[in-house]
Amino acid sequence: MKEKILIVEDEFIVANDLKLMLMKAGYQVTGIASSVVQARKLIADSKPDWVLLDIILKGDLTGIDLAWELREMHLPFLYISANTNQSTLEAVKETQPYGFMVKPFRERDMIVMLDIARYRYDMERGCELCTDTGNNEVIEGIIGKSKVLQDVVEKIRIVAPTDTSVLVVGESGTGKEKVAHSVHELSERKANPIVVVNCAALPHALIESELFGHEKGSFTGANTLRIGKFEQANGGTVFLDEIGELPLDSQVKLLRVLQEKEIERLGGNNTIKVNVRIVAATNRSLEKEVAEGRFRLDLYYRLNVFPIELPPLRERKEDIVLLAHFFLNKYAAASRRNITSISEKALEQLLNYHWPGNIRELEHLIERSVLLAKTAEIERFDLPENIEKPIETQGPLKSLEDMERDHIMNALQTSNGKVSGPGGAAELLKIQAQTLYSKMKKLGIDKGYK
Repeated sequence: MKEKILIVEDEFIVANDLKLMLMKAGYQVTGIASSVVQARKLIADSKPDWVLLDIILKGDLTGIDLAWELREMHLPFLYISANTNQSTLEAVKETQPYGFMVKPFRERDMIVMLDIARYRYDMERGCELCTDTGNNEVIEGIIGKSKVLQDVVEKIRIVAPTDTSVLVVGESGTGKEKVAHSVHELSERKANPIVVVNCAALPHALIESELFGHEKGSFTGANTLRIGKFEQANGGTVFLDEIGELPLDSQVKLLRVLQEKEIERLGGNNTIKVNVRIVAATNRSLEKEVAEGRFRLDLYYRLNVFPIELPPLRERKEDIVLLAHFFLNKYAAASRRNITSISEKALEQLLNYHWPGNIRELEHLIERSVLLAKTAEIERFDLPENIEKPIETQGPLKSLEDMERDHIMNALQTSNGKVSGPGGAAELLKIQAQTLYSKMKKLGIDKGYK
């Protein structure tokens, strides 16, 4: 018999359906409460292991009020609700639940959510229930021994064997795609493909065709049948990078894939079942995007079942030397140059730098330095002197969008207005020209450059 669960839900039909789902999965349901007052009594009488908690309940108190009491009791809980908005979302996050399910949901989603919640709860308390998962082994390509990085590695190991959706959050250059590949490689889907989709680089008019495919003759220029990314990834994983760039109408279609596991090609009349696992990534605050109406709240919750937040490099400086030597060995071997070490002074430069570009910036710096080194040792790095240390902020902070616009404008000025090709801004920024054009259009930088 699995754990005992108390259901706190004021709609009888919903509560009864939940009870049947949980009992079928082997859980013991200790009772159903429709209010906080009822829940308190049932908790005292039956001492459940977990609480499934709706937000809107009978009486003056909400599920969020009860959640704070549950935290005081060290009793783990998950939210189940359809009544959400931005202020509710913020209040929910403050209570630090172990999961959040948006009604309506499938039975399988609920069971997976409970399994993941149990893992997270056990890991927080040092419970070694997963001694055979190889937790002491490194994950290929993820370099570092800092506590914040090891927490990320542990989350990857927990979620990889499941089929649940994963949302990877972090600044540009922190290694979100590497995490996605690691989740795939440690899953039972590893023999099947992982298909990477850069949502920012997809032309808006062709997004649905790219993701879901199209039938021959479905629109002008559709001369052949096209198999979309989701069909290509059948049995494997779809990695949706920069998910925050996806327009609202395409978000609706993606939500259907997550809920129903089926797609429909453009111009087609039949639905096609697809067996894919979704890993999404963003450097944006999706909560802010939801609040400003640019991202669907229901899709956010579907993706945010298991978030993995990547720390910026400046918050894991103990890993910088390890990463630097890793990239040194990689690029010295690739370029067949006998560069074997980094001077103490150069390492001190790395440790004092603020790393706005994170790991990607460090990698590019080491690659350039290996090519430019005149001896077997890198004696110093060519870093901007004015930002080797964090700059003290004066005046109001710029938004990320304004900073991105300024950064792109600086690159365009450096390249004399050239976007693509050798010496172009895209090359300087280490991104595809198509991605840069998309960002320029979005930020209103679309005149006078080619």
